[in-house]
Order: sequence, then structure tokens, then C-alpha cells
Amino acid sequence: MQLVRPSSVEEAVAALRGGAVALGGGTDLVPLLRDRIVEAETLVELHAAVPRGVRRCTPTSTSPSPSSARFWIGAGTPLAVLEAEPEIPTTLREACRLAASPQLRAMGTIGGNLLQATRCWYWRLKFPCWLHGGETCDAKEGQHREHAIFGNERCASAHPSDPAAALLALGARIRTDRRDLPLAELYRLPTDDDRSMTTLEPGELILELELPAAESSIYVKAMDRQRWAFALVGVAAARVGGETRIALAGVAPVPWLVSSPEELEQATPLPGTAYKLEIARALVQRALAQL
Repeated sequence: MQLVRPSSVEEAVAALRGGAVALGGGTDLVPLLRDRIVEAETLVELHAAVPRGVRRCTPTSTSPSPSSARFWIGAGTPLAVLEAEPEIPTTLREACRLAASPQLRAMGTIGGNLLQATRCWYWRLKFPCWLHGGETCDAKEGQHREHAIFGNERCASAHPSDPAAALLALGARIRTDRRDLPLAELYRLPTDDDRSMTTLEPGELILELELPAAESSIYVKAMDRQRWAFALVGVAAARVGGETRIALAGVAPVPWLVSSPEELEQATPLPGTAYKLEIARALVQRALAQL
């Protein structure tokens, strides 16, 4: 295996042509390589190529309110940096703080966290499941306690990212080396014709995230352990520009936006995940009360 260390976005994009795999913090990719779920002849290490850090674009004298301020976050910024950044919205700081152990937060980047693979054990154990190109979702007929209650018609896996839900609630945008798009458009439910869960093209790099200041925001999370576990249900709520948005982690193959608490009743839980709906109702109520 070859390791390439480009020093610019242009060099990184060129190195990714031909099927090379991008390497950020490596906290998700390295285990996938070890288990031969991902195969790569060339890794492109992004540390020196992708922007890092947080910068604030302050409102002008003609801005209607301080909430019109915006933040730019480099995709290479570690989660540990974001959890300690006092100016960014609380929901993102808390989502980063609750995402993993201190060691993983120090290594894992926000760009990589948004793109991490499902934790579904059937997929990780390389069962011939639907997401691996098979005919059925093994989790539906097997053990699925940690799986989805929304968007689970074909694949019942649950997206593991806490920060993705926070950014979705904030209405964040993403800039890649090719385009600018809302975070919501980064994700897609897989279909029979295309089983990928993001809209990124081969070799496309996430460079920066843009998000607004929030009037108030929060992230609350239920997990099996008190700390450093994946979300059974995570709830991000944010009030931005007078609008309240709610996004969920751990309940669908992609981060899931709900327009109101009542929309939770549209869930389609499996027998072993019905308990998640009860947790989601309680956490949404708690989050909205704390807003």
C-alpha cells in the first residue's frame, strides 16, 4: 500500500484520481482497511491539504441581528478542537464532546465524521447484506436492537454521526472541491440502482462547512454506556433566525430531519427498535424545553 501526502487541495484531488482513498484522522477508515471491508492500493493523507480550524464571519453594521454571524469550519478540524471552541453553537460542541473517547476526538476530523460508515454488525462482518449488494437486509430478520426506525425500507442500518445531526439542525452547508451544497443534500437513502448513502462523486473532497450562529441550541443523546458510545437516539435542536429545527442521530441510515415532534409518529420501527421511538419522543421533548 502506498501513502501519499499532498500539500494542497489541488494535489490531493489529483492524487485521488484512479481509485485512491482519502485518509483524514483514520479513526473509521483504518479499522475498515484492517478488516478488508475497504480495499485501497493508495491512501491520500489529507492533513496538510484540507483546511483546519474555525473562523467567524462577523455581522456587518447592516446585519439585522448578531445571529446573522456565520462560522466556517475546515473539514480537517479535529472534534476535540470543536468541542472546546466557545463561539460555535452549543449543539455542535456537545455533539462533538459526546461523540467518542478523548483519544478518538483528538484524531477524528469533522469531515471524516460526517462520512463514517455504518456500525451495523452484519455489514461490518461482511454478511452478503443488501448494503453489500445482496438481496435482503439481514438485520431485519436478525438482531437489530441498534438499527433504524426511519428510512429503513431497504437498509435498516443507523447512521452513527452525532455532529451530522447537529449540523443538520443548524442548516449547515458544505463546500467541496467541486460545489457548494446544503448538508441535507450530502446524504441520500440508498436505492436499488445506487446503494451509496452520500451524493459525493468519486474523489470529491469536503473542504469546509458553513454554519450560522444560533439563538439557542442543544444536543442530547441516549446511549448504552454513560459515555463514549454510539447514539441509540441523538437529538439536535436549534433555533436559527426564529425557526426551530430538529434532527436525529442513530435512527435512520442517514441523519434524519423532522419538521415537528408529531412527525415522530411516522416512524416505522422494527420489533427490536420500537423502544427507540419512546426514547426519541422523550429526548425531543427535553431538547425543545431546554431551547
